[in-house]
Parts: sequence; structure tokens; C-alpha cells
Amino acid sequence: MDSLRLLAHPIRLRIVHAMGGGRLLTTAQLCARIPEASKATVYRHIDLLVSGGILEVAEEHRVRGAVERHYRLCQDRAVIGVEELRTLTPEDHRQAFTTAMTALLAEFNAYLDREETDPVADQVGYRQHALWLSPAELAELIVELRAAIAPRLANSPRPERAQYLLSPIHFPVEASRSRPGDRQP
Repeated sequence: MDSLRLLAHPIRLRIVHAMGGGRLLTTAQLCARIPEASKATVYRHIDLLVSGGILEVAEEHRVRGAVERHYRLCQDRAVIGVEELRTLTPEDHRQAFTTAMTALLAEFNAYLDREETDPVADQVGYRQHALWLSPAELAELIVELRAAIAPRLANSPRPERAQYLLSPIHFPVEASRSRPGDRQP
């Protein structure tokens, strides 16, 4: 199964989110992070991610006669490449976006359901901005965002850190108005 098919499921995407930052987690810990899914479902999705090379077994320990596995994310495999994106149909993009939004909504609901939730103190944000950008300005903005985000992807869990889910989304909301011969207001 290719990366897109592996990642295009809300539970598998939530597992990948949970594993970010070099975390080593057991299946039981992942089940606790996704309580609305049955243990069997989480186990099945972990197996698919391991088979697809997106997760790997980092450690194994004997616990009361059973083997407890700690999994690690293979970050370089948990991406959808440009060549793969070029092959997608509009329906494929629609499905991938729906999966991403479903996972985002589930993560946000899980956050709000915790007792200690404080959106103001946690600086929760969900603003949207409509920007007028030329193709060159969009490319520049993407480079700037990547430059701000990329170094922080390597942050590891520490007591003073909380894991945040950041979901940059950008797409044109209308066709370009700039056509040869058009007059601009």
C-alpha cells in the first residue's frame, strides 16, 4: 500500500500525529490517545502502518509474559511525495482532505474532552485569513512557513513541552482575476 493510501485514514493519521517528535509509544498508549476506536481497530491500523514501513518496532520488552512493543515513526516514509500528488484525481484530493479534516476534528474533540483543557492558556487558534497572493508570493509564503516549522519538527518530547497539531492549509478560493486584457479595479 502506498503512503497516500496508508495515511488516508483518520485513525492512521492520528497514530502518525501521536508518534511525532521521536516518540516511542506502545499500542496501549496509542489506544489511550484514541479512545473512541476499539483496541482491535488500533492494533489493525498499527499493523498496517508497520507493514507499510511508516512505523517500526523500536524496542521490545517482556511484560507479564507478553511482548510489549514500542513503535517509532519513520518520518521520511510518512509523507506523500510530489510525484504521487501529481497522479491524484480531484476525487482523490477530496478524500485526502476529508480524511485530514476528520482526523483534525477528532484530535480537537479529544483535546476539548480532557478535564484540564484551557484553550486560552494553551493558545489554541483556528483563524482563517483570505490573502491575495500572486503565484510568486504564494511560493515565498510557503518557503517562509516551512522555514519556521521545519526546525521544530525535530523537537523531542520534554516535560515543559506539549505536542501541538499545526495544520497549514492553503488553496485558492476563486480563480485568478488577472487575465490578459482584463482591467484591474
